[in-house]
Amino acid sequence: GATFTRIDWVAREFRDKLGYVPYPGTLNLSLSGDAWEQARERLQQAAGIAIVPPRGYCAAKCFEVLINDCIEGAAVLPDVADYPPDKLEIVAPIAVRQELKLQDGDRVSLRVRIE
Repeated sequence: GATFTRIDWVAREFRDKLGYVPYPGTLNLSLSGDAWEQARERLQQAAGIAIVPPRGYCAAKCFEVLINDCIEGAAVLPDVADYPPDKLEIVAPIAVRQELKLQDGDRVSLRVRIE
């Protein structure tokens, strides 16, 4: 995630479309169960906010999120055929993991804005 968020065109796309340049890196969530499968399907079908790459890079879409009712960020869904179905990457203008003092395996709440 840190490499991805530091790419010039990625930072520019997020700044232009979300209003901020993401903190270097992503918060990777591991999700499972029927509720996640239904949510993921809904996200895949929704338009979201398009992250348009230059030629040779993969596209993505994102959705504004609220993490633990206090940090605004975005869930990113890369348009990659073999992307792990249990993974959801979160970007934010701050270091979410440090701000929330998260450890591997900790739970977070996530409110996703789907339009």
